[in-house]
Amino acid sequence: MIADRSAAPAPRVTFRISPLTVFAALGLAVCATPFATGAPLLWLVYLVPIGMIVWTLRVRTTVDTEAVTVRRVLGRRRVPWSEISSLRLGDRARVSAVLADGAELRLPAVHIRDLPQLAAASGGRLPDPAGE
Repeated sequence: MIADRSAAPAPRVTFRISPLTVFAALGLAVCATPFATGAPLLWLVYLVPIGMIVWTLRVRTTVDTEAVTVRRVLGRRRVPWSEISSLRLGDRARVSAVLADGAELRLPAVHIRDLPQLAAASGGRLPDPAGE
């Protein structure tokens, strides 16, 4: 028996920053060790790789049929699809949601290449840019 795919709900999609950034931050911490041990307060240089790791693990965009949720290092914002009027494609392949009041909400970790996934997760609220 073949299941009807149109009856299945659209999946929830989470866009994250590449976890390889954590390895880059750890490499930076190892390379900073000789510098950090040079003087009493130079250990503060370790705050840079720690900040990179926290940013990588925390920042994401989650899309479902009800809303778009943007999570940043500090805070989170959930915007229902009814408040999103369009998407803006920016420089460096960045994507922002244009809200009904004209404000823009940057969607972290979402790039132009992710638009078909974004359209599928929106439950038909966004057209598929591939036209399929």
